[in-house]
Amino acid sequence: MKRIKASEENYKQVIEILPESIFIYDQNSILYVNTFGENMLGAQKKDDILGKSIYDFINPNYHERAMKRLKQLCEENIQTSNVGQKLIRLDKKIIFVEVSSRSILYEGKEATLSIVKDITDKKETTESLLEKSEKLALVGQMAAGIAHEIRNPLTSIKGFIQLFKSKYTSEEEYFNLVLSELERINLIIGEFLVLAKPTAIVFKDKDIKSLIKDVVTLINIQAIMNNVQIFVEFESDISMIVCEENQLKQVFINILKNAIEAMPNGGTIDLKVKAKEKDKVSICIIDQGSGIPEDRIPTLSEPFYTTKEKGTGLGLMISYKIIESHDGEIKISSKINEGTTVEVILPTIPQSH
Repeated sequence: MKRIKASEENYKQVIEILPESIFIYDQNSILYVNTFGENMLGAQKKDDILGKSIYDFINPNYHERAMKRLKQLCEENIQTSNVGQKLIRLDKKIIFVEVSSRSILYEGKEATLSIVKDITDKKETTESLLEKSEKLALVGQMAAGIAHEIRNPLTSIKGFIQLFKSKYTSEEEYFNLVLSELERINLIIGEFLVLAKPTAIVFKDKDIKSLIKDVVTLINIQAIMNNVQIFVEFESDISMIVCEENQLKQVFINILKNAIEAMPNGGTIDLKVKAKEKDKVSICIIDQGSGIPEDRIPTLSEPFYTTKEKGTGLGLMISYKIIESHDGEIKISSKINEGTTVEVILPTIPQSH
């Protein structure tokens, strides 16, 4: 008898230090909970939980499921694994958990041992990704449905405006304004089409330094017109990357345009290209602009979410999509009235030794 008692004490000591929430209960009454389980339910001490019914902590909508599983366990001795449950903590906070249970002998009587894993963060992340995925699908459907329909009459309107412009030269300023706005609509439709129609892309070996130089040459006129200087700094030994050149150029042009527009009174942009850890390259674009509020940074990859007065929020979203397809990542940090740093990290071709 002493040996059995000592064995049970050792058993309790082991499960007390396990990094999982453990509950032992007879029928409905909780007989034992370890420290992890105590913390998970928001208890100050074990007595806040011991002796209570397990159904005190299970959301009423999940009672029937819990009863069914417990019946299976007791009557058919079927071990259950990763059963989803919704629990109510002592502070009334709702948490989502996965429960694995089995029958055991505890203090000489039949009981149930459950290992409970808190998956609240995982579930919220999954739901957020699903919501984002649904939003992207909706954007794609909208784009496919309306982009071509808008472009056809837009071409006709543009043609007539150009005709009127040639006849009424005294009103040229107004015609130019209308044509400029029509072109902006055309560009927005172009962004929709990128989302709606995935194109077959061909990846090739490319020197990232050469690609960045081309981008800076393309954007420099806009920078100079806005009193912005771009300073480029390359590390000497940067490996080649595998990419779709035009897509990557689109990403860097978009980031640099955003940086220029964030500095209406002019300023400088530092563009730094350097090796980052093993087989990766970092392209940092640092501006002195108005900055982005911290709470907005996580939403920058979402459609229709923009800090610009005339933006659609699609430019950055497309950039995230392109970098993701290149097995890279975009990191954004910002301080209001100090500036924004956008870091693009891309894999490089491993150098042979």
